[in-house]
Amino acid sequence: MLRYVDTDIVFQEIPDEVTLAVNLSGCPCRCPGCHSKHLWGDVGEPLTADAVECMLRHGPKGVTCLSLMGGDAMPSEVNSLASALRSRFPKLHLAWWSGRTLLSPAVSLSNFDYIKLGPYLSHLGPLKSPRTNQRLYRVDGGHLNDITSRFWKNNPATRNH
Repeated sequence: MLRYVDTDIVFQEIPDEVTLAVNLSGCPCRCPGCHSKHLWGDVGEPLTADAVECMLRHGPKGVTCLSLMGGDAMPSEVNSLASALRSRFPKLHLAWWSGRTLLSPAVSLSNFDYIKLGPYLSHLGPLKSPRTNQRLYRVDGGHLNDITSRFWKNNPATRNH
């Protein structure tokens, strides 16, 4: 069962989106330098489509995207939840942040608008570093379109964002 520890409204995780980030527990990746070690254990509340609906109804207005942060121990459950959310909230953009290098075959791209892949490697930096190993993809027509460079300040495409 997917469990979440907390949520936050964020503006920098997904470009051009007001994102409700849901931090999932039970992370098996154990990245060196991880800033979210509290998510390693199997703790928190069950995350269901009903729980997300409650978050969206009773939380801040204007959310355009929901990002599932983690869930790498249960990619099929992440996929099932995203499928249910896609049905309930067809206008809500959905993202999944995975610490894995490759997308799990249990995940259907049709359930997501964005996918982030890659473990955090402190010597390469986060997405805002041009040296990062992590990648953020926009799902376009069943294909992954790398938009990581949108995070880099010297990229002309990001100057007005």
